[in-house]
Amino acid sequence: MCKPDPLQLDALVRQAVEGTTALVAAAAPPPRRPPLQGSRRRLLWELDGHAHCPVLGVCLPMRVLRQVLNKALRGAAQADDYELHCGAVAECKARTPVAEAVQRELDHRYGVAVRQATLVKTPEALAAWWDDALRCQDIAGPLWAALTHPRCTPELACRIEGQVHMLQHQAGMAARVDFDRFEALLQENAVLSRELGGAQQRCMRQAADHVRRADESQAQVVSLRAQLIVRDTAIAGLREDLQTLEAAVPGLKSRFELARANQHLIERVHQAERAQLQSQHEVERQRRHAEELAAELQRRSAERPEPLARETSSSADDIPARLDDQAVLCVGGRPASVPVYRQLIERTGGRFLHHDGGDEDSVAKLDATLAAADLVICQTGCISHDAYWRVKDHCKRTGKRCVFVESPSGAGLKRALLTLIPVPVGEAGRT
Repeated sequence: MCKPDPLQLDALVRQAVEGTTALVAAAAPPPRRPPLQGSRRRLLWELDGHAHCPVLGVCLPMRVLRQVLNKALRGAAQADDYELHCGAVAECKARTPVAEAVQRELDHRYGVAVRQATLVKTPEALAAWWDDALRCQDIAGPLWAALTHPRCTPELACRIEGQVHMLQHQAGMAARVDFDRFEALLQENAVLSRELGGAQQRCMRQAADHVRRADESQAQVVSLRAQLIVRDTAIAGLREDLQTLEAAVPGLKSRFELARANQHLIERVHQAERAQLQSQHEVERQRRHAEELAAELQRRSAERPEPLARETSSSADDIPARLDDQAVLCVGGRPASVPVYRQLIERTGGRFLHHDGGDEDSVAKLDATLAAADLVICQTGCISHDAYWRVKDHCKRTGKRCVFVESPSGAGLKRALLTLIPVPVGEAGRT
């Protein structure tokens, strides 16, 4: 069986466009039939001559129409869409194999709309049904069902064809507008595609970096787990060794605690030794200071030996009683007279304490020195106001005996001691 020539098929389609197709020439165009009065639907070749173009253009997509024609003519037409459409319209004006194939395809595709239209029984109802269907986006099925309906009058068919014709014009204009929009969208899509490509590359780099960091983190986790296992194993081994050692040496735990306590005591001893060493340094510093003061006193005594010696001897000999185990605090006084004060008080058996009243010694130390003293001699002429009020307030609160001397001298100190020391009864009678 030989295959039909596609070029011959295209020639037949072109002849159909020009109105010279053999099938059309052999069969005269059928006269216009009046509307049917029964329930039989019109067939495609029974429609008016102006109805075939909108029916084929609206109801059949070009891809489907090409498939139908290729199947009916048993070939593959190479004509363009317009020539193919014109040839199909010419073929469908008569009952030809092409018209019958198109009739079957339309009934198959729009069977639902045809069944819905069979419920309409009058031309008015059919017109109302078509108006409702016209508001929808897809009018292909309602168009085929309305034009082939047995109650479709010529006037209604003409109105339907005119409405579809105007819709096609509007659709063409909308298609041109949509084409312009489509071109703009294509350009925008190209820009967005480039941006999307860049974003995808960045995402891929970030994903690769994330995977790399995740692998590094996983490797660190594995390493840390291995170290943890090694540590736990070592701890378990040490615990077993400790238990074995405790079982072998009774009282090891108590010995360990004693060793820890001994270490603590050794640290405390070291601290005490450091404190003692600091105290020794401080004592040495005070001793050197006292030697310097004694040297200064001797130098000044050599300059005026008679008054100082006379004052010292008279001060030491004229005190009627002793100050055994008594701490005497002397607040103030000249630095050169401090050794004289010390000698006078120590000869009476007392312990000498001294505070310069804030010249070199801190006033804050005065409270501690006052607390350690039993008797207080305050030389008001050479101390600060703060030291004066501290001495007065402390002696008032504690009830300690205190004598205030205005002029700092050995005679003044002697008179203060005589005031502080009570004279025995026998000695008072002799005096």
